Amino acid sequence: MATDQQIRSALRTQWHETVRECTALSEGRWRIAAAGHELLVTLTPAAGQARLLAGLAVAEHLARVGFPAGEPVRAADGAFTVPVEGGLLAVVRDVPGRSLDPADPVDQQWWGDLLGAAHRALTGFHHPGVPRLAWMSGEGAHLSVVPWLRRTVTDALAGVTRLTITDQLTYGVLHGDPAPEAFRIDPDTGRTGLVDWRAAATGPLVYDLAGAVGYAGGIDAATELVDGYLAAGPVAADEVESALPVLARYRLAECADQAARRSDLATLDTLRDALEN
Repeated sequence: MATDQQIRSALRTQWHETVRECTALSEGRWRIAAAGHELLVTLTPAAGQARLLAGLAVAEHLARVGFPAGEPVRAADGAFTVPVEGGLLAVVRDVPGRSLDPADPVDQQWWGDLLGAAHRALTGFHHPGVPRLAWMSGEGAHLSVVPWLRRTVTDALAGVTRLTITDQLTYGVLHGDPAPEAFRIDPDTGRTGLVDWRAAATGPLVYDLAGAVGYAGGIDAATELVDGYLAAGPVAADEVESALPVLARYRLAECADQAARRSDLATLDTLRDALEN
């Protein structure tokens, strides 16, 4: 893993940035105070290069059309990333502000509005590296960790299959993980943003909305979020009404699938109650 000194050196030699302060945020993430601005630096394993480059391309497009999304800062040679020991370094401009509170109705309005505005700003955007959304397979020994899981995942998949065959869904570029921590609002300036596009993919836009609704506690708890999305996004109300329950259930099943892979029985118990409701 890169050290703070290695990060400082890479910023100086590859990005020509004078680092005043380097703060480690978590494994593989640093906040940099440079001359007149703040940056975020991430270290990604080389195996994730294609996905990383695609996410940076999405964020750069959004920044160019005026949507704050953690604009990537290209290195001196014009590249998005620089190889170092342990992976690839990428630098983006920090979007100031706090993350959203899922229980706050006003924040929920911002949440839906920002997600919808991002989807609208990405209309017509294409990049060869942005992958298609990968649906679950419904197979694997991990689905037998608890008796009910395989049937639940299979049912959720069947619902998505019916939805995608029978309904005309709106497709586009997804954020992929619209958690409240990915959103920014600066109370002092009113500026907002949506950062961290590393999970970007193409798929039904309501999939992203379903993910946000899940973080907010479910459809019944996310009325303001959905209203905000409908006011700002490109998806019609009738499509949201028909697709959101199906995709919200599917995203819960995705979480259960991931918990099963970790043998996280406590999380599975919690998710079972949510899926049954």
